[in-house]
Amino acid sequence: MTTARSAGAIRPPSSQRIPIIGLAFVGLFVSRYLAAYQLGHIDGLWEPFFGPGETPAGNGSEAVVTSWVSKGFPIADAGLGAFAYALDILAGAIGDRRRWRTMPWMVLLFGLLVIPPGVVSVGFIIIQPPLIGALCTLCIVQAAVTVVLIPYSVDEVLASCQYLWRAKQAGEPFWRTFWCGGPALSEDQTPTPDLDRPLSAVARDFVTGGVNFPWTLVASTLAGALLIITPLSFGTSPPLYFSDHVIGCLVIMVAVTAMAEVARAVRFLKIALGAWIALSPFILAGGAAASLANLAIGALLVGLSLPRGTRSAAHYGGWDRAII
Repeated sequence: MTTARSAGAIRPPSSQRIPIIGLAFVGLFVSRYLAAYQLGHIDGLWEPFFGPGETPAGNGSEAVVTSWVSKGFPIADAGLGAFAYALDILAGAIGDRRRWRTMPWMVLLFGLLVIPPGVVSVGFIIIQPPLIGALCTLCIVQAAVTVVLIPYSVDEVLASCQYLWRAKQAGEPFWRTFWCGGPALSEDQTPTPDLDRPLSAVARDFVTGGVNFPWTLVASTLAGALLIITPLSFGTSPPLYFSDHVIGCLVIMVAVTAMAEVARAVRFLKIALGAWIALSPFILAGGAAASLANLAIGALLVGLSLPRGTRSAAHYGGWDRAII
């Protein structure tokens, strides 16, 4: 990721949108498959892990996509998801590396197409065991895709917000700038390489650029996944398992979002989540082994929330001080 240091503004490379477009295609294909079952075009769904629970469906995926939650939508909700992923692909592909200032409206629309649906997808996974009584592998894949999209989009949204603020401070009309873009306010006008770099350099940006993977956040993500499968690992039973499932999903979403350097401070939310995990065995019944596991995982999450983790060489202008 490159920046205009003198102007104090983020300049996200367009190469950062490549994983967004690729993952959105994965979500599109999964959604189309689920929608085909909901619409009666295929007779069953692939489901390698989860059974139907107490529902009459053939497996967990079929139970979830035919549940009262899905039927509450006037259309096939999986088809709606496919439409949303198609919009993600289009919004990610439009514009060049300068669109954060030439097309602020598109960048903010892109953020609205990525960030809120990611939260909704996680919410849908959260409610499956307690309200539906089943889990859906393909729905989890969808949620994972939408959550991973979030860190790759937040810095571009922040760049446009910074630019709109600075343009307004410079006397530019806000709404004209919002819809039509504006001039480069930076003194640093030198073009920087983007997609015209070697493939190895572009790939290195994915791992060490504005979105990176400190071991503390990777370990937190794994701890969240462990919470989701505590019935298999520690024999946890409801209601403690329902709590573990909800908090595990939230931990994963927070940890993955914090992998974006501009959102690194979000990791502190894991302190509250870890504290609840450690306290929950004293409030909710779930088994002796599960209680000890929750105490350990909760303490681990609190500890993992404190280090900031490694930072790239990128700078984010005035936002640098918020990366703590």
